[in-house]
Amino acid sequence: MAHCLQHLSKRVNLLRWAGRVIASIGALWFLLMLIGSAITEGAGPITIETGTLVFLGLMAVVGGILSWWKDAISGILLFLTSVGLGIHISCYAGHNHFLAWVLIGLPYLIASILMVSSWRLSK
Repeated sequence: MAHCLQHLSKRVNLLRWAGRVIASIGALWFLLMLIGSAITEGAGPITIETGTLVFLGLMAVVGGILSWWKDAISGILLFLTSVGLGIHISCYAGHNHFLAWVLIGLPYLIASILMVSSWRLSK
């Protein structure tokens, strides 16, 4: 029995660390993308498109930071970020919506599944 619990604990830690790494890299990438876009394109007027993108970026960063302390909350935030990016892409992207979501939104969905799974298995 103790061997099974130890094996489960290692699996939970692996899920948690994978989710943390993916969430942190994704949040850092999103933040750098927003900063780079603001620098190259300049600070123009705030539109609904840019406002929602900044909001989703902040959600991704908060989810990435919280992944180091609060598994369930970060998993929910990362899931909402992924869904929000899907909606944003479907409304504002030109072509290849699914490919754009796979490149931008899928890492947050994977990280959210890993974080919620690690939280659920640790209970």
